[in-house]
Amino acid sequence: MTKRPTCDVVVVGAGMVGAACALYAARAGLDVRLVDRGAVAGGTTGAGEGNVLVSDKEPGPELQLALLSAALWTDLAEELGSAIEYEPKGGLVVARTPGALSALREFAAGQRAAGVTAVPVDADGLRPLEPRLAPGMAGGVHYSQDAQVMPALAAAHLVRASGARLHTGRTVTRVLRAADGAVYGVRTDRGDIHAPAVVNAAGTWGGDLAALAGVRLPVLPRRGFVLVTEPLPPRVIRHKVYAADYVADVASDSAGLRTSPVVEATAAGPVLIGASRERVGFDRSLSLPALRALAAGAVGLFPFLAPVRALRTYAGFRPYLPDHLPAIGPDPRVPGLFHACGHEGAGIGLAPATGRLVAQTLTGKAPELDLTPFRPERFDTDGGESPCVH
Repeated sequence: MTKRPTCDVVVVGAGMVGAACALYAARAGLDVRLVDRGAVAGGTTGAGEGNVLVSDKEPGPELQLALLSAALWTDLAEELGSAIEYEPKGGLVVARTPGALSALREFAAGQRAAGVTAVPVDADGLRPLEPRLAPGMAGGVHYSQDAQVMPALAAAHLVRASGARLHTGRTVTRVLRAADGAVYGVRTDRGDIHAPAVVNAAGTWGGDLAALAGVRLPVLPRRGFVLVTEPLPPRVIRHKVYAADYVADVASDSAGLRTSPVVEATAAGPVLIGASRERVGFDRSLSLPALRALAAGAVGLFPFLAPVRALRTYAGFRPYLPDHLPAIGPDPRVPGLFHACGHEGAGIGLAPATGRLVAQTLTGKAPELDLTPFRPERFDTDGGESPCVH
């Protein structure tokens, strides 16, 4: 027997994606509860660089999601002001060799056809954009739509703007389902919350939350490290700068360590250095090979960084799905279950569009993007479902 609803929708996960789902659902007129076993931005979001990127997306559904999200981030920045440290700094992707430059420009041409502003830059044009960039680069592409936010601040302000009731320090132990299989809320270690809709925004743990509802969603953790330098003068690095091989690393299915240099300054002064990727489960152990590779790659792009001190490093786990696309929208296997997870390293950037699309489906509206590529059941091989959890 189902209980009287506590609210209209429970969003599980108070990272950036969950915060965006709560915001847009509330603005669609729904009564929202936001639940997390930790703090706001206590998981992958708090370990992110705050990337809002279109530059690393190939033409296709993820790029369309990124373009919509980039426009929504601009709107949110105007609304929330400097509180989220939104910087429309743009991105600069550089190629060391003529061969790499040719491949990069071909990639950018396809992006332009899909609506991206991607401007080719020859070797002589790099220095005016980034005066401290290493000499000898063959050229690059400038992406004016790339931006950055401070992820923990941004998530917190989205939660506040949503007006959703927040339940932190509360672990979901079960997705409640009626005899007909429909969702009617969640059970937590501090009591039940009843609602006709549950949104799975649990990030790297999205597969676990799906399993509590009796369905399969093969989310895997992909570990990454970030090096943080001592504070440096403003605009010492003007854009988000990365090497062209970063795009291949993002798309790779390799479980082994892959690194490619990604370097950007922050409003507070420190420079953030990434990016590494490897599948090692939830192992947070410090990896000296990964950190050495990050440091060497950064110095290769910006030699002036060689004597700069790295003050700290941190690790996070990107929520990885096998086809590199997130799961977004209603789950036909479980009426009332919606997914918003599996964004890998792009969750910060893709959060607003994801939240808006989920809110549209929650309220019965046609989503403004086709959700077919993001359907959560696409990984089922036999079309079946795990045993129902009641």
